[in-house]
Amino acid sequence: MSDENPYALAERAAKSLLEQCGVSKIDAAIVLGSGWREGAVALGTPEAVVKTSSLPGFVAPTVPGHDGSILLVRVGEKNLALVSGRVHLYEGNSAHAVVHPVRTVLCAGASSVVLTNAAGGLDSLLGPGSIVMLRDHVNLTATSPLEGAVPPENYGPRFVDLSNLYDDSLRESVKRVVPTISEGVYAGVRGPHYETPAEIKMLRTMGASLVGMSTVLEAIAARHMGANVLGLSLVTNFAAGVTDEPLDHQEVLAAGKAAQRSLGALLQRVAPLL
Repeated sequence: MSDENPYALAERAAKSLLEQCGVSKIDAAIVLGSGWREGAVALGTPEAVVKTSSLPGFVAPTVPGHDGSILLVRVGEKNLALVSGRVHLYEGNSAHAVVHPVRTVLCAGASSVVLTNAAGGLDSLLGPGSIVMLRDHVNLTATSPLEGAVPPENYGPRFVDLSNLYDDSLRESVKRVVPTISEGVYAGVRGPHYETPAEIKMLRTMGASLVGMSTVLEAIAARHMGANVLGLSLVTNFAAGVTDEPLDHQEVLAAGKAAQRSLGALLQRVAPLL
């Protein structure tokens, strides 16, 4: 990640993204977490595919399932950017590098962003394959994308109100088209190791029903830039101590493939709401 001001860097990346996509504006974006790329094919054939390595400020993902690209699809009259290049703190990145893709699509015009992820389930009633909409989160990463220099004047203040971080109106819209969807609270941790059973008990006491290693910083950055934020988790495994099963990343990827049809059906219903 460059030492350049992160907002100026995102603006440069947004300009390049729009040029390579051949459009004047991105209307909305979906960040594809582990397992969600397979479901996103239901949104249609991309009109453009931009490698993030060609955009200023992007760092290469090192995690299987994150291929480093942004796909442009048309949903009705809207240009929808599918971000398939998430990076994480545990890869050695700064908070600014982690949120750079989100800042880029927002600088390109997106007013709504959907943050998807694969998560461990703390609730025995929400087993692998369940899709949960986030109503709130607990940030346990010990950092924020708003640390450091004061944001430029044309951006919001660094002291951002997060009381309606996961937008109430968007969540209500989703519940109207998917009335059976569950809601939960996501605990964002640094990783890359999985949590201990004692830590999972602590998270449950805090009110969390899901745990993962992404999303929270992106959500803060998006809200700071005035976007409407929606969070969606695919439960890929039970968290440590909920069952006696061992945890591994291949299980996460396999769960995403198994849920491809249901993820695609959900994204087809959600995308027109953005």
